[in-house]
Amino acid sequence: MTTTTIILIVVAVVVLWAIFAYNRLITLVNQAKEAWADIQVQLKRRYDLIPNLVETVKGYAAHESSAFENVTRARAAAMGAGSTAEKAQAENMLSGALKTLFAVSEAYPELKANENFLQLQRELGDTEDKIQASRRFYNTTVMTLNTAEQSFPGNIIAGSFGFKPMDLFELANAAEAEPVKVSF
Repeated sequence: MTTTTIILIVVAVVVLWAIFAYNRLITLVNQAKEAWADIQVQLKRRYDLIPNLVETVKGYAAHESSAFENVTRARAAAMGAGSTAEKAQAENMLSGALKTLFAVSEAYPELKANENFLQLQRELGDTEDKIQASRRFYNTTVMTLNTAEQSFPGNIIAGSFGFKPMDLFELANAAEAEPVKVSF
């Protein structure tokens, strides 16, 4: 083998490795985008359920207007949030407002027995479970992507082609994960 052949083989191996690394990063970015789209679908379903839930509770607890306003305000903020971090913060606020709304419903036994309310509550619970599963999948995908972008030698390709780390979609702190305390 000549020196030229050896150099060509080494260059070919490096080029193939770069192509493989780039394609892996593209695949991970696309998986993260797909996972984010799954979260968006579940959040949309949640946003669609909330007005019906609020209207059902309003019929029984009309004087609890601050709880309804908080849910409506939190829903609007969540729907209008832009970045992943803003979306996570707005979703945390919405979850807290919904917990307050459910706490209000506890004071009305006839509401808790209402079939429409029970169905909405089940659907919202199911949606919350799907959001949580989508969130876990998204965070796992983003963690894999960020690790590939930051690890050697993938960081060379990621830096060369302008790949940026993506944000995780998580609770801001453990205190926000606690149930909302409501007293009358």
